Amino acid sequence: MRAYVGVTDNNWFGHLRQMAGVDEVNFWQPSADHAFQALSPGELFLFKLHSPEDYIVGGGLFAYWTRLPVSVAWDAFQEKNGAPDLLEMRRRIERYRKIRPAPHEDYEIGCILLEQPFFFDREQWFPVPDWHANIVRGKGYDFTTAVGKRLQQAVEARLKARLFTSVGEKGPRYGEPIPVRPRLGQASFRILVTDAYGRQCAVTRGKALPVLTAAHIVPYGQGGEHRIDNGLLLRTDLHTLFDRGYVTITPDYRLEVSNRLRTDFDNGEEYFAWQGSEITLPAESNNKPRKEFLVWHNENRFVG
Repeated sequence: MRAYVGVTDNNWFGHLRQMAGVDEVNFWQPSADHAFQALSPGELFLFKLHSPEDYIVGGGLFAYWTRLPVSVAWDAFQEKNGAPDLLEMRRRIERYRKIRPAPHEDYEIGCILLEQPFFFDREQWFPVPDWHANIVRGKGYDFTTAVGKRLQQAVEARLKARLFTSVGEKGPRYGEPIPVRPRLGQASFRILVTDAYGRQCAVTRGKALPVLTAAHIVPYGQGGEHRIDNGLLLRTDLHTLFDRGYVTITPDYRLEVSNRLRTDFDNGEEYFAWQGSEITLPAESNNKPRKEFLVWHNENRFVG
């Protein structure tokens, strides 16, 4: 198992540290030029402040990396981007960018999605082992090496009272250097579903990203989880109709439109044009909607 220590914007850390109940964060990169490939999902990403405060101050479980327009990253994560509003987030990002963008340019940033973040109290901060002053972005560590084990032990000592579990797993997350599937938050769910569907609506195949949202098949409030196979990427109007049961997806992945659209609203021609059409599915079979979830929606939400 590996860990990565990323150089962290001090204001980003300070803003998140004072928030209560943070279950996920977006560790943004000011540029989307370089994909982050240092970790696999479930491995440890640690935060190191800028000099002269050369300390590890917290971390989280790596879930995913992607490129996003800055507005979409804000819409998904809001203050979990480490800023009070989009204007301040842009100001901080642009301080690091080599080329200053136009005021309203919706430029792309790199997004490292982290789950179950933790923020150490000041007295728990500790120096980064084997760190060099010329490191700009970060450094990877292997827990099978002496330095890596020392780093792992230092983190474990500060997290001994915390439990980190993967989906469906119970017990302590740390202590055994084995990566596990991180438990996704709402914003990470949205982004992973968006990318799983190739950033196009499953029904219309439209690619206007600002109006595409991730719908839960089994709602989170009714026991559904933030997992890709419990998600559909839908245009916002179709998402609303899906949540209210006016459309559903059959277990053979076809759109079913309720006649109630016509009787309740004297409307629906646009949607009836897609009646029976096969939806676009994620390329990876593990990400396709689970049929048992679709059956649940057909039986419990669809108004027929």
